[in-house]
Amino acid sequence: MQALPYMLAAVIVGATISTQPALNAILARAIGSAFVASAISIAIALLGILAVLAVVGVERIAGDTFTAVPWWVYLAGLAGTVFVVGGVIIAPVTGALAFFVCIVAGQMIGSVIADHYGAFGLEIREVSVMRLLGIALVLLGAIMVTRW
Repeated sequence: MQALPYMLAAVIVGATISTQPALNAILARAIGSAFVASAISIAIALLGILAVLAVVGVERIAGDTFTAVPWWVYLAGLAGTVFVVGGVIIAPVTGALAFFVCIVAGQMIGSVIADHYGAFGLEIREVSVMRLLGIALVLLGAIMVTRW
């Protein structure tokens, strides 16, 4: 399977997501609450995925499926909450570009740690100088987009 089409799709997803903090910030200003705006955004996301499921269908899920994974696996949804609320509060202050460069830097730091320890069943990929250099370049990018 070629990765290039998926990488291009990820770029399109990223470009789409880049609009979310600014749009949510407009909503937050109109409503007067970053948290209510975030709740509305997440509720609309829920409706969106329910619409997708209605179109593509979903196989019947056995009740014990939900207990087949550890309870903490379901906390993944909170990551989306942190992202949405963080975007509403942080992006208007930093600008969209600095916000997302810092998001990417944080994702890279978290990912290199997860890879190094094989967290959550990932294959172990030890920290290397090149990986750390890549993170350093993204952090340098974060500095560059906020200073110049």
